[in-house]
Amino acid sequence: MTADARPVVKRTARAILLDDDEMILIKRTKPGREPYWITPGGGVETGDATVVDALHRELDEELGAKVTDVVPAFVDTVPYDPAEDAGSGTAVVAPRAPEGADAAEGAAGDAVKVQFFFVCRLASMDLSRRHGPEVEEPRGEYEVVRVPFTRAGIASVEVVPPSLRAYLDANIEGVRALLGPDLG
Repeated sequence: MTADARPVVKRTARAILLDDDEMILIKRTKPGREPYWITPGGGVETGDATVVDALHRELDEELGAKVTDVVPAFVDTVPYDPAEDAGSGTAVVAPRAPEGADAAEGAAGDAVKVQFFFVCRLASMDLSRRHGPEVEEPRGEYEVVRVPFTRAGIASVEVVPPSLRAYLDANIEGVRALLGPDLG
């Protein structure tokens, strides 16, 4: 790790999940917070061979969904918030202090989460097959919603993280092109 690199303590796999002209999101409502909309997906666990394997597992757990045409689209690095992961069951790597730093200095405060976003097509979804922590021990409400995959559709909900919302607003056509038959 270079001197200016922050420790990555969590990685997630998230789907920009398209079904024809709609994007599938999860509306999250937690006590004491305004609702927000997230893409389906979650933490990479120790049993996941790859980030894409984690994506498929998470989509099965959260939506009872199968997807095709999984294409990397966007990577986001955000400060790591341990409170966000309390009770989530996902693997978190203990942060290491940067080389030459005292172990108590800043490692946890500088820790980050790397989020991998993939564009994919919905092949099937059966919400009765949902399982995993979000269903078995929910922390608030998880409502599956569809929004038009347009700038107006994206703007109609509070998609987080804001960097994803900005990426989608600037790249609706490009995201669709990632699923084009001539991409390879």
